[in-house]
Amino acid sequence: MEIRTAQIGEPLEDLEDWYAWPEGRAWLRCMMLTTLDGAARGADGLSGSLSCPADEQVFAEVRRFAHAILVGAGTIRAEGYQPVHARSGDVDLRVRLGLGKAPVLVVVSASLDLPWHSAVFRESTMRPVIVTSVAAPVERLSMASDCCDVISLEGSLLDPVQFVSALAYKGLTRIVCEGGPHLLAQLSEARLIDEADITIAPTLAGGGQVPTGPATADPAHLRLASIIERDGWLFTRYVRGG
Repeated sequence: MEIRTAQIGEPLEDLEDWYAWPEGRAWLRCMMLTTLDGAARGADGLSGSLSCPADEQVFAEVRRFAHAILVGAGTIRAEGYQPVHARSGDVDLRVRLGLGKAPVLVVVSASLDLPWHSAVFRESTMRPVIVTSVAAPVERLSMASDCCDVISLEGSLLDPVQFVSALAYKGLTRIVCEGGPHLLAQLSEARLIDEADITIAPTLAGGGQVPTGPATADPAHLRLASIIERDGWLFTRYVRGG
C-alpha cells in the first residue's frame, strides 16, 4: 500500500501515476465521495457541495484517460451534468492512445426520463450512449436516438453484466462509474467493480446513507492500494484481487 501526505496549499502532483489504468485489460472504476457520517450529498442535494479543490483534481484525473463515464439517470437529473470534454492539452494524447477525443458519457435509464435538450447530450465532444430497455416509451426512445447512440436490453431491470459487455464490444473498456448509489450497488452485486476510488471528507454533514436495496450475503472484498491525505481529506484507492 502506498501512503502519501500532501501539505495544505500544495497541488497534488503525479496523479497520472497514482491513477494509471492497467494495460491490456478491461477495468471498471467507481468514484464516490462520503463524509464521516456517510452522507453522499450536501444540503442542496448535490455532491459537489461536499467537495474541495483537491477532490476535484482527483476527479478530473480519474476521468482523464477513461473511455467512458458511466452514470445513472437519477444522477444526471440531480447533478446537472455539464458537457463532457477532455482538457485541451489532452486531446491529441488521447487520440494517440486510441481513446477518442474525450470520454463517452454513458447513461443508464430504463424509463428514459432525461433532459434530452440539455447541453450534456447536445454539446459533449463524443456522442453519448444510452443504455435502456426495449420496453422504454417509444416517444422517449425517439428523443434519445436523436442525440445519442442507444443500447436496448431485454427487461425493465437492466442487467449490468449485459451493458458492461455491450460497452466493451464498442471498445469502451476503461470505465469510470460516477454513481448514483443504486447503479453502484448493481455493479457491486454483479462483481463488476475492479477499483473503488473513495474520497472521505473530514466533515459531519447529516443526511445519512441512501438505501439501495437489501444487503448482499456475500460482500465483495477489495484491498487498499493507496491513500493520499490532504488537510484531513483522504483519497483512497481500493482494488480487487492481487
